[in-house]
Amino acid sequence: MELPKVGSIGEYIRQQRQQAKISLRQLAAQAGVSNPYLSQVERGLRKPSAEILNQIAKGLHISAQALYVQAGLIEDREPDSDVLAAIRADVTITERQRQVLIDIYESFRKENRAGNPEAQPTQPAEPPPDAAVHRENTATPDSKEG
Repeated sequence: MELPKVGSIGEYIRQQRQQAKISLRQLAAQAGVSNPYLSQVERGLRKPSAEILNQIAKGLHISAQALYVQAGLIEDREPDSDVLAAIRADVTITERQRQVLIDIYESFRKENRAGNPEAQPTQPAEPPPDAAVHRENTATPDSKEG
């Protein structure tokens, strides 16, 4: 009888490991877990404890919180933020890039909450109907034919 899958944490760990260009054996050694156990985690056959997730996060050089959220051990701090969810779900960027984007986004939000008049959120502006772009011949002296 086949064991049931326990969630997407294993897939997430595999994606992070592959992005970091680390073999399964290397990650197992860095995380201090056995190679067969880590393989079972990645295939969704085992659910790692918070302590094991912490060790795996260290081995991958990523945030343990990201693994806890993926494993369902903690809730994402701002479930209403589609931007944060999209950043965290993007597997085409590294964990470091994700964290930088999140930090920048959060700094903008913090600035807006502080009441900076220049940083107040606005609705996206729609261009006026007569704002067609007209291109004129703008040859520069370097581009003149001689």
